[in-house]
Amino acid sequence: MKKVSSLSELGFADDIHRTLFRPLQQAAPPSPTKRNTKISVVGAGNVGMAIAQTILTQDLTDELALVDAKPDKLRGEMLDLQHAAAFLPRTRILASPDYAVTANSDICIITAGARQIPGETRLDLLQRNLALFKEIVPPLAKYSPGALLLVVSNPVDVLTYIAWKLSGFPPNRIIGSGTNLDSSRFRFLLADHLEVNAQDVQAYMVGEHGDSSVALWSSISVGGVPILSQLNNDKALIEQGVLEKIRKAVVESAYEVIRLKGYTSWAIGYSVASLARSLLRDQHRIHPVSLLAKGFYGIPDDREVFLSLPAQLGRSGILSVANIQLTEEEAGRLRRSAHTLWELQQKLDL
Repeated sequence: MKKVSSLSELGFADDIHRTLFRPLQQAAPPSPTKRNTKISVVGAGNVGMAIAQTILTQDLTDELALVDAKPDKLRGEMLDLQHAAAFLPRTRILASPDYAVTANSDICIITAGARQIPGETRLDLLQRNLALFKEIVPPLAKYSPGALLLVVSNPVDVLTYIAWKLSGFPPNRIIGSGTNLDSSRFRFLLADHLEVNAQDVQAYMVGEHGDSSVALWSSISVGGVPILSQLNNDKALIEQGVLEKIRKAVVESAYEVIRLKGYTSWAIGYSVASLARSLLRDQHRIHPVSLLAKGFYGIPDDREVFLSLPAQLGRSGILSVANIQLTEEEAGRLRRSAHTLWELQQKLDL
């Protein structure tokens, strides 16, 4: 009996992938691969060092470069990690305030950003971060012209847009951490409510990272079973009320961590490491990340905004965006987020 080597031999259409996923506009092919991998992290604060430590313990790179404006702190962080060499996979660790240390990186992760001053408007904060990104992004693009840029600094969606404009890179190579962590928190709380393992929960938060993020109720499933469609109307209404409380808990969870310990670090460290793994190892895994969203889900082609959508990640960055069936309410909230971000971007001095 002849062995079947592909689904096409069973009668599946060759273009089924294009039905499930849509490519990003203006995408570029992956950069040439090389034997060793290199990741650079800009910003040696709590978030940057949590990301660096997680990348090291998960053996994701052969070389790790750290950049920060404070040379003494930077050297101290480098030495602290180097002293753990006997307990870690063999990774070369470099650090310098000079961006030349990032040369030939596969991924450049930006965590540096200005903090909001009490009484400062969101636009004023963005303008200060824009000035900071003008010092960060061009040298990263200069020293690693084939790299993927992964933006973690907040407000992540607008800063990812800024990184795209300043780098001159094709949009598939500019990625924001977006709602990847929000979705992880969402899955954890749903799993706790439903008394199942979080790895069996399929659920996404999309849109703008933060208070206005959109929970995709209609696509929540556990072990392949759609949740809301399995309930009768009365139970579905009750469950949607519970789910909305869970969504609010997701949004507020970061504020609670900040209130209790002063900052967030470990969860975002693991979240970003998971993105780095999917990208570097060409895993084609789906993550909700901030990407150029024009043309998707009714967002006009002339609105160049970055917000989170479930996307397939690989060595060339954003490979495609999942064609999830949204309700009209979900699509409407997504478009409103895009409009808000677009209006804010028009006020930036870019």
